[in-house]
Amino acid sequence: MTCADVLDAALALRAPISLEAVNEEAALQRRVDKKFLLSRGQLASLLARLDSDFAVMEIAGRRVFGYSSTYFDTPGLDQFRAHRQGRRRRFKVRTRTYLDSGLCMFEAKLKGVRGETDKHRIPYSLENSGIMNGEAQEFLTGLLDSEYGMPLPELRSVMTVDYRRGTLVNPHSRERLTLDVGLLCRDGGSGGREVAGPDLVVVETKSEDGRGVADRVLAEMGIRDLSMSKYCVGIALLHPHLPANRWNRVLRNRFDWDRAPAEAGGVELVA
Repeated sequence: MTCADVLDAALALRAPISLEAVNEEAALQRRVDKKFLLSRGQLASLLARLDSDFAVMEIAGRRVFGYSSTYFDTPGLDQFRAHRQGRRRRFKVRTRTYLDSGLCMFEAKLKGVRGETDKHRIPYSLENSGIMNGEAQEFLTGLLDSEYGMPLPELRSVMTVDYRRGTLVNPHSRERLTLDVGLLCRDGGSGGREVAGPDLVVVETKSEDGRGVADRVLAEMGIRDLSMSKYCVGIALLHPHLPANRWNRVLRNRFDWDRAPAEAGGVELVA
């Protein structure tokens, strides 16, 4: 049994909540995110411990959905470096395609001064999911200017991550829990390299203060949150010559990663 099997079986037992109710009760565009990496046994235990206040998001009878996220960064991967160095002013830019519906969004996630994540998004055309068109550039230019007082840098597609996601929502505590399985990272450049993640589930808790019910349950299980993101881990897996010291432990212990010698003429980030 895989993590995907455990997820499918556990979510089938939960009461459903509609997307409209999720957006009304727990949209959480500004929130505190925490990330965890669980084995299938830990996933089963977590889902068994969460009470019935957690409903599963259901759309058209589906409870687990396919996602594809394309990330944008500078030619020198400046935002990967900003995240590696823990800079306060950092952001992630991506398109997110909902594979089951064909809908697409352009999203920017900015780190706030108190460590919260401020998420902004606009509807986006599916045919432009791999690029930043004029509308996206104008949208991001305004955000970066108003939030950070910085101009729009040169950005290009650097990676696409495919995965399947189930979402639990607690409308009483106004928190969400996303559970991602089957990660596949694809290089956005001309190399076309692919790296599949291990049979683990990426769990993200999203709450107003970072102290939600799910956070407490995970703490009781002895599972600590990790400083990681699918973007940063994916870039490190696809480009093992890049320094990734902020995530070395999780990469080595959970993703069987080891840093390769620097590539001649390749991007080499410095502190």
